Amino acid sequence: MTDTLTPAAAMASDTEDVARLLDHEGRRVRDEWLDRWAADVDAAMLRQVYRDMFLTRRLDAEGVALQRQGHLGLWAPAQGQEAVQVGTAWACHDDDFLFPSYREIGIEVVRGVQPRDFVMVWHGAEHASWDPFDVHVANPQIIIGAQSLHAVGYAMGIQRDGGDQVAVAYFGDGATSQGDVNEAMVFGSAFSVPVVFVCSNNHWAISEPVGLQSRTPIAGRAPGFGIPSLRVDGNDVLACIAAMRWAADHARSGRGPAYLEAVTYRVGPHTTSDDPTRYRDADEVAYWRARDPLTRVESYLRSLGAIDDAFAAQLTADADRFTAAMRSAVVGAAAPDPMRVFDHVYAESHSGIEEQRAGFAAYLDGFAEGGAR
Repeated sequence: MTDTLTPAAAMASDTEDVARLLDHEGRRVRDEWLDRWAADVDAAMLRQVYRDMFLTRRLDAEGVALQRQGHLGLWAPAQGQEAVQVGTAWACHDDDFLFPSYREIGIEVVRGVQPRDFVMVWHGAEHASWDPFDVHVANPQIIIGAQSLHAVGYAMGIQRDGGDQVAVAYFGDGATSQGDVNEAMVFGSAFSVPVVFVCSNNHWAISEPVGLQSRTPIAGRAPGFGIPSLRVDGNDVLACIAAMRWAADHARSGRGPAYLEAVTYRVGPHTTSDDPTRYRDADEVAYWRARDPLTRVESYLRSLGAIDDAFAAQLTADADRFTAAMRSAVVGAAAPDPMRVFDHVYAESHSGIEEQRAGFAAYLDGFAEGGAR
């Protein structure tokens, strides 16, 4: 993005300078590089991919509603980013280990995370969501960019164990300014570990536009670390599948890390504590709503005759059941025993943690009926 471009021209430039396989209207287009990585993606597979995108959109809306109704302390909306999340997760092997930030609910849908696990941490009733080793997805990282280091560390373990998995680090455009992400890229490249970095460029790091943070495309940074990169349309799920297949194959084959910049857009607020109308123009949001990732793949599937009323009804029914389970898990949930905070700090107890446990118990006793205030 250059200083001479108007906002409208800058947006148009940003969405055209990417690799894609479905255009904004859902029509199949050719890309010499990506086509071979999507050759076996048929309508049956895309129906299931669309199903996961649809479910992600619905559970995201339910998360926002639950927060607004006071059942969750916070929620980080993912509307508009479903294609990059679901597409890249579908391209991975089941035992590849994924390291998300707090917004990648789509990868968690693909991996089978259960309804309650999407809400209980945000409700404040749990200190972690799911068992990472059950679904090969780490618990979401709230510290910006820290998961990139975790992914590289895990990938170093894969390398030393002689495994054929890859680790995948997900982060946003804002995280690319963090030292953690850059340090992870240094280590990943230096040791040629099997890791893929996926940057979801949603154009806004809270209230800072990506054009202020990075004067050139973010994908251009990776080659400086010796890491090949690809800039892909993050609202085109077919392109995201193909791009991730290339990146994972590169990492899995012993050639070191790969990097994807998926150009997408955060339609909603950064979190439910944010008001994006204070810093974003309504025309910009409208521009990206017209490039909705769900509408795009749905149009393509309808052109193939792969969506009918029965399929659409089943999607709605599945989403209704899922979101109802989210709601029932969190509404009226009992407050957890405060002492549980100590249960999984260490594998084995020791005098230090026992001293802290006793001190905290005494503090809580002070609030008991008739106790000291």
